[in-house]
Amino acid sequence: MASEETEVVVVGAGQAGVAMSEHLGAAGVPHIVLERHRIAERWRSQRWDSLVANGPAWHDRFPGLEFSGIEPDAFAPKEKVADYFVAYAEKIGAPIRCGVEVTSVRRNDGRPGFRVETSEGAIDARIVVAATGAFQRPVIPPVVPDGAVPVQIHSSGYRNPEQLPEGGVLVVGSGSSGVQIADDLSRSGRRVFLSVGPHERPPRAYRGRDFCWWLGALGLWDLDTPPQGAQHVTIAVSGARGGHTVDFRDLAADGIELVGMTASYDEGVLRFAPDLAANIAHGDAHYLDVLRTADDYAERNGLDLPEEPEAHTLGPEPDCVRDPRLELDLAEADVTSIIWATGFTADFDWLQVDAFDENRRPSHRRGVSSEPGVYFLGLPWLSNRGSSFIWGVWHDARYVAVHITTQRGCRAYGTADPASLET
Repeated sequence: MASEETEVVVVGAGQAGVAMSEHLGAAGVPHIVLERHRIAERWRSQRWDSLVANGPAWHDRFPGLEFSGIEPDAFAPKEKVADYFVAYAEKIGAPIRCGVEVTSVRRNDGRPGFRVETSEGAIDARIVVAATGAFQRPVIPPVVPDGAVPVQIHSSGYRNPEQLPEGGVLVVGSGSSGVQIADDLSRSGRRVFLSVGPHERPPRAYRGRDFCWWLGALGLWDLDTPPQGAQHVTIAVSGARGGHTVDFRDLAADGIELVGMTASYDEGVLRFAPDLAANIAHGDAHYLDVLRTADDYAERNGLDLPEEPEAHTLGPEPDCVRDPRLELDLAEADVTSIIWATGFTADFDWLQVDAFDENRRPSHRRGVSSEPGVYFLGLPWLSNRGSSFIWGVWHDARYVAVHITTQRGCRAYGTADPASLET
């Protein structure tokens, strides 16, 4: 059966796929980008209504285009972020086909390249770039059985308080999604419980500079190996309401009851681990360490930045931390909804090649997989700390594109087409 042919198929048209297309296009590499939904769809339909980018507009963008109508230090609403990638794709003339789902990728037998099966037919490609990232499949721990409360949803399914039934809400997860959703619900008048696990909580800004700036100045974006255990560390940061430092004391003062990690469920009662104070203390220690490191850097480099001694002073522990609740009778507390802000896992079931380790995790170095001709893009720590962020994925895509063009040149060596060596 005849099929379409191209040099490179890029799977996914989010930030990773658009970045990959820019660099391949600039290198003159024929390619197609396949997206099963719309460009940057997750920003539109898999996030809550009030979400904004967690980094300022001057930082959370590609080098070739600024955000339109947004001040550099402001935080772009989610729809604006999606529109940005649509505009960027139009700017670079990215060959993106929306509404096309890739169902499988297999290496060809007896000839180079891969067979890419899609909802609109097959494509033969010499190279495949998996640009779907690592956040495809929502993770909900099997703690509370179905039917125990009227609604249990993952954070990716939450939109606004009005979609939930009347009553209280338990939000499980103390990363950016969990704290922002809990705050959103509390401000709507809901009774909210927030289950807090181990986390890091950086300052939103310090001494007149955003945390993203400090990461760059301190060289922390460039870390190419995560500290022990930091591959999946939970980060509590927010750009909501103009951006602010996440402090769980403030959430408690606003009426949110903090509890420890959600441990178990039995006959209508949830039990929490007695680790709330330790988790809060760990987050505080990280926060203060960032401030001290920033102070040392400013002094060492003679930076004229306003000092903020008050930022080092933490308020008293709330009552819910000093005397934490260890059990919650859901019916008695009128908790009718549980939102699991418990992260995602990758879904590469469609990629049926030898590019994974024994645990089905991508096996790669800086996106170059163990399967020749297959590349990954958009994964956390693909090359460094910034790899899963908007600006970081652009630089990772450039590296992958250079590797692809180098391999094309090697294949073309000695052929009758010396122009194919140019890139």
